[in-house]
Amino acid sequence: MTTARASTPSDPPDSPGHDRDGDQPGDRPHARAGTKGVPRAHREQQILDAALEEFGRRGHAAASMAEIATRVGVTKPLLYTYFGSKDGLYAACVDDVGPRLLTAIEESMTARGATSGSGEAASGSGEEGLPYAVLTALFRALEGRRHAWFVLYDRTLRPGSEPWRAARRHREAVDGLAATGTAALLRAQGNDDALDADALKHLWTGTVGALIGWWIAHPELSAEDMSARCARLLAAVRIGA
Repeated sequence: MTTARASTPSDPPDSPGHDRDGDQPGDRPHARAGTKGVPRAHREQQILDAALEEFGRRGHAAASMAEIATRVGVTKPLLYTYFGSKDGLYAACVDDVGPRLLTAIEESMTARGATSGSGEAASGSGEEGLPYAVLTALFRALEGRRHAWFVLYDRTLRPGSEPWRAARRHREAVDGLAATGTAALLRAQGNDDALDADALKHLWTGTVGALIGWWIAHPELSAEDMSARCARLLAAVRIGA
C-alpha cells in the first residue's frame, strides 16, 4: 500500500489553496477545531474510524472525503497529507480492520480445534459450536465499527485499484478461514465432499454479511445481544434440520 505520510508527530498545518475534491479549506471553518496539537497516531485512528463508517455505509465510489473530515473535525487537506488520496485512505482502512477480523476468527477457530484438521470443530457445544464461536468473535471485533465488515466486501471498488487489491488480500484470508471452518464442520459429521464444503463456505459468508447488515439496522443491540440471538437461531436451525 502506498500512502503519503508526514514525519511530524502531531497534526501539520493545513495545506494552502484548494483541496483535491474542489472545496476550499475555508469552506468549513468549524472543521479546524481541535486539529492542532493532537498526537499523530491518535488523529490517524480518529480518521480511520470515521472513514470505516463512511466507506462501509456508502461504498468507496459514493463516500465523501468532506464528510469524513467533518466527522473528525479537520479539513480535507489534512486527510490527503496523511493518506495521499481517497484510495490511500481506503486501503489504510482495510489494513486496519482486516487483521482485527482475521485474529478474531482465527482465535475462535483455534479454540474449537477447527484449524487443526482433527475434525474436532463441532465438539464442546454441539454441531452449532463453531459457527456460534466465530459469530460471537466477529460481533465483538466489530462492536463500535459495524460497517467495517462491508469495507472488505465493497462491490464499488474498481478492479485493479489499490483499495481493490488491499480488500481482496484480506477478503481472501477471511474466505480461507471460512473454507477451513466449513470443511472441518462437515468432516466432523463424516462428510468429506469438497463441493459440499465449498457451497457451505459461500452460504456461511453470505449469512455473516446478512447478520451484520441486520445488526447495523438495529443499533440498540450490543455484540452480546447478537451473540445470544444467534445462539437461539442456530439452535432453531439445528432442530429444524
